[in-house]
Amino acid sequence: MNYSNQKIIVTGGLGYIGSHTVIELCAKGFKVIIVDDLSNSSLKILNGINDITNTELIFEKIDLKNKELVKNLFTKHKDVTGLIHFAASKYVGESIDNPIKYYENNLNSLINILDELKNLGTKINFIFSSSCTVYGEAKNFPITEQESVKKAESPYGNTKQICEEIIEDFIKSYGNIKAISLRYFNPVGAHESGKIGELPSGKPQNLVPLITQTAIGKFKELIVHGNNYPTVDGTCIRDYIHVVDLSKSHLKSLTKLIDEKNNLHYDVFNVGTGKGSSVFEVISSFERITKMKLNYRIGPKRNGDVIKAFACTKKANEILKWKAELSLDQALLSAWEWQKKNN
Repeated sequence: MNYSNQKIIVTGGLGYIGSHTVIELCAKGFKVIIVDDLSNSSLKILNGINDITNTELIFEKIDLKNKELVKNLFTKHKDVTGLIHFAASKYVGESIDNPIKYYENNLNSLINILDELKNLGTKINFIFSSSCTVYGEAKNFPITEQESVKKAESPYGNTKQICEEIIEDFIKSYGNIKAISLRYFNPVGAHESGKIGELPSGKPQNLVPLITQTAIGKFKELIVHGNNYPTVDGTCIRDYIHVVDLSKSHLKSLTKLIDEKNNLHYDVFNVGTGKGSSVFEVISSFERITKMKLNYRIGPKRNGDVIKAFACTKKANEILKWKAELSLDQALLSAWEWQKKNN
């Protein structure tokens, strides 16, 4: 199908996952409008996207908490047919330290967007960037979409739960939106061009950028938060998915909503590899593929960390016709190449 007549807004489009998804959308022919407030991103990423796609994309610098600015956005781009909503504060630890920031940013930005979408009067295909944190400390593994949504372990996780509920309630009341929430696990890696990748502001809170920045010498040592969890080696287990695979799941979700003239109004999908890796296993993989020795030590556990989380992806495989194809080794190597180019 030709998607050149489809205009898609990508909020948080200069962020880590958003920027990779923009590239996939452009490759498929979509017209993309990037919206970002640059609070945790950089115009350097926009330059990288333009280089990779060989185009000059539309960029709108907007704080989505500002209702008037959001209204102006949709007045300017009223012919939009889809929206992928990444824009959010995203760190578990920071959300525990500053919960109000997370509730204010993550909830208000979504509410302002939906409030404008309902007034457009046209059919809108909506993809929401959710998280496996909605499952809390899961009881069954691998985690399926039927796993109960439990009390969140962090304000960040709670905002994702609440946002999913807001979207579902919204769709019941307004008939012009079809939506999919993608509950993804742990994105890692970078684009093969080395022009975009994970670029956290300040000290990273995710494992892989902490590994690469320690290896490059930015930090003296890596702190492993706890080694006495009830796992194979005492460290937490996560499902690490290459960000390029993850970005393709958004494309598959969007095209499904556009192409299928069905009665689907809302659905959720896990996006992961189906394999869990411990912190020590990730460190070992990095050391093996880079032939470097990483300086790390054991530190205290962090509040909000669940013991383990890895996905059952059968539903996404069968319904979205999507599956992860890239390995953890490939993801770690791409992250390391990105780090070396952007030290």
